[in-house]
Amino acid sequence: MQTPYGQLTYCTNIHAGETWADHFDQLQRHIPNIKKKVSPDKPFGIGLRLANAASLELRKEQNLETFKQWLQEQDAYVFTMNGFPYGGFHHEQVKDRVHQPDWTTALRVSYTIRLAQVLAALLPPDMEGGISTSPLTYRFWHDREDWDSIFETATLNLLQVVETLIQIKRTTGKSIHIDIEPEPDGLLENGVEFIEWYTDWLLPLGAAYLLEKFGYEEDQAIPALKEHVQLCYDVCHFAVGYEDHGSVIRQLRGLGIKIGKLQISAALKASIPEDMAGRRAVMDAFKVFDEPVYLHQVVAKQKDGQLKRYADMPLALADAQDMAAAEWRAHYHVPVFLRDYGVLQSTQEDIAATLHIQRQTPFTRHLEIETYTWEVLPDEIKAPLDASIIREIQWVNGLLNH
Repeated sequence: MQTPYGQLTYCTNIHAGETWADHFDQLQRHIPNIKKKVSPDKPFGIGLRLANAASLELRKEQNLETFKQWLQEQDAYVFTMNGFPYGGFHHEQVKDRVHQPDWTTALRVSYTIRLAQVLAALLPPDMEGGISTSPLTYRFWHDREDWDSIFETATLNLLQVVETLIQIKRTTGKSIHIDIEPEPDGLLENGVEFIEWYTDWLLPLGAAYLLEKFGYEEDQAIPALKEHVQLCYDVCHFAVGYEDHGSVIRQLRGLGIKIGKLQISAALKASIPEDMAGRRAVMDAFKVFDEPVYLHQVVAKQKDGQLKRYADMPLALADAQDMAAAEWRAHYHVPVFLRDYGVLQSTQEDIAATLHIQRQTPFTRHLEIETYTWEVLPDEIKAPLDASIIREIQWVNGLLNH
């Protein structure tokens, strides 16, 4: 829905399903009630997640026209998409497979182009569209000495999508951007790594690519790249890495690199007590959130300020006796409207900080709440899905209008 600070929605990757029939059933089941509560008199924007199988089916003209008709009937529209998870995202172990296929593959290219074509057909006139995607690959799949080759291959593959986006804009007038989403243990893990990749790989390779494809000189190529390749700023991911939100956003602004989407999300955190009883209580609380479906990377801030990283929560729990740790932060997308989880807390204040910046100096037009862990949350904090989504949207809207 439209707010004074951008389009606000939630990401439908919260709903299970891999086929278009599954996706459409979930949308029909939940969107009308959610819209009625949060945007009864105004159009409601949808943050659409399409699995690969669903994207193939929605490309069919009959399915696309049926969906467009349904959107019109519901007074709803699609403006942003989640193109990170390619296949199954619920009811099975995901872990590092969320990165498959990565940006070194033709499958990731064809899938993302298909999403762009679908979004171009759905996007309202005079509104930009965005598609968030993976941080190129999962870093532990590759030896560090091979990273330069991986960066080159992934960037050239991404540029094939940019080529399509330029053609879409030429034929339809609609501007769509791919929003790269850094996350813990992605090849692009944080703001610094994203900026280095953007300036060291994307811009030089992209300028040469667009010169060859379209005859663009640098003064045409660089603006096109900055229009069509942007950042997905996931607050949970940046909070886990202890990043300074204001500093990252200022650096991006200074370089003219745009933030295509702010994903409003919260991680888990806790101070680590000195006494053993308090330490055990904290570790026991984290164990409750150690579930087998998703990766839950942990970053431990040491007493000397250094950061110690664990690729998944079991590895961190196995090191629970590390007396140098002062605080843990865990990649676990918990509900954004809750701050306290017993002896654990969320990084809710990071959401407040980024939304404060957005209110003061808007840096994006797309605001998407992303909490996909409802099915694997501990039973004591679960709630009916529609009510929880509504509460999240209302909580964020309250912060924006505070």
